[in-house]
Amino acid sequence: MDLMDKLTILADAAKYDAACTSSGLDRAGRAGRLGSTMAAGCCHSFSADGRCISLLKILYTNICAYDCQYCVNRRSNDPPRAAFTPRELAELTIQFYRRNYIEGLFLSSAVLRDPDYTTERMIEALRLLRQDYGFGGYIHAKAIPGADPLLTQQLGLLADRLSVNIELPSAKSLALLAPDKGRAGILAPMAQIRDGITQSRQELAKYHHAPRFAPAGQSTQMIVGATPESDRHILMLTQGLYDKYHLKRVFYSAYIPVSSSSLLPAPQGFQPPLLREHRLYQADWLLRFYHFRAEELLDEGRPDFDLRLDPKCGWALRHLDQFPVEVQRADYEALLRVPGIGVTSAKRILTVRRAGPLSFSGLKKLGVVLKRAQYFITCSGRMLEGLRVREDGILSHLAALDRPALAQVQPEQLSLFGEEGAS
Repeated sequence: MDLMDKLTILADAAKYDAACTSSGLDRAGRAGRLGSTMAAGCCHSFSADGRCISLLKILYTNICAYDCQYCVNRRSNDPPRAAFTPRELAELTIQFYRRNYIEGLFLSSAVLRDPDYTTERMIEALRLLRQDYGFGGYIHAKAIPGADPLLTQQLGLLADRLSVNIELPSAKSLALLAPDKGRAGILAPMAQIRDGITQSRQELAKYHHAPRFAPAGQSTQMIVGATPESDRHILMLTQGLYDKYHLKRVFYSAYIPVSSSSLLPAPQGFQPPLLREHRLYQADWLLRFYHFRAEELLDEGRPDFDLRLDPKCGWALRHLDQFPVEVQRADYEALLRVPGIGVTSAKRILTVRRAGPLSFSGLKKLGVVLKRAQYFITCSGRMLEGLRVREDGILSHLAALDRPALAQVQPEQLSLFGEEGAS
């Protein structure tokens, strides 16, 4: 098969893997090597028709031994199949980099023969890139559950970031839709990667030239909407993954029907839950940067987010007893919980109020979104002049604020910009 045909097939097959993230890693270029990486770089991906090429996102192969019902590359499906050789993939990456098409590589794969064989092929491709071609750019590689731990270790020494897809939010759903996979088999490499990163950092603190294992950390991805788990279940799982495995990111992927399996929602008339995915990304942002816990955002009596509101506004309306917050005296934690006040604006408030009293116009200049925050704050003991507060009126006003922004976002952009509006 022609190399460009392989590229077309395998770049298209990789579109369901989420890779909208910065590299999180600084590495300067060195003499005799090709490429470097910056912490804020590599935020896009390459598509087969040439759009948005900053990160080459591709599968090593879409020939799969597994039959996961939700996956377009499953064994029982019949799409065009292809596989690179390690040399082909390495040369393709280098050619794209030299043409300034890409900054790095995102490499995933279906399971060719078995996890060990697939991982060995991926390792050889990355070894050629790093050693033969001297490539120093960013590489994100998907670790294959079930592969020998020694192979996962080798993969992590060649890649900047590793990820293991959790796939589905519960062990029951995984057993039903992906019988070749198991929760224990997915969590084992996550634990190995966590421990490898910790050990690598300890060694680097003692020996400057020690090998670096997945220096940009690890992430995972799960499908939302293919199975009946609630938002609370998904968010509690996310919290557990952050706490136990120290993940950098959890990605959420709204289920897109690619199968007529009776175990999945019927394709006819099914709409991918893109808004739900968007709300989960916003809640995820609250977990990582706003010091919320999953059990605070949702409970058994309210297991799903109100899609009309972003999760922070929803939480605030359920806890009106904690408001209004006086911006002249509130600590950082209290400010972070105010809708319309983000991490940056909260820090600015703490700095500026030392010099004198704050006003509502001054808060706006500091980046506070007053359209949201006005219901939940006071300045020098006073609320915004002319403001009339009723709980049902606040809800309808906040919901109306979100509608125009969401209407302008294209469906494929909802997950990419999932963090917007978290303040």
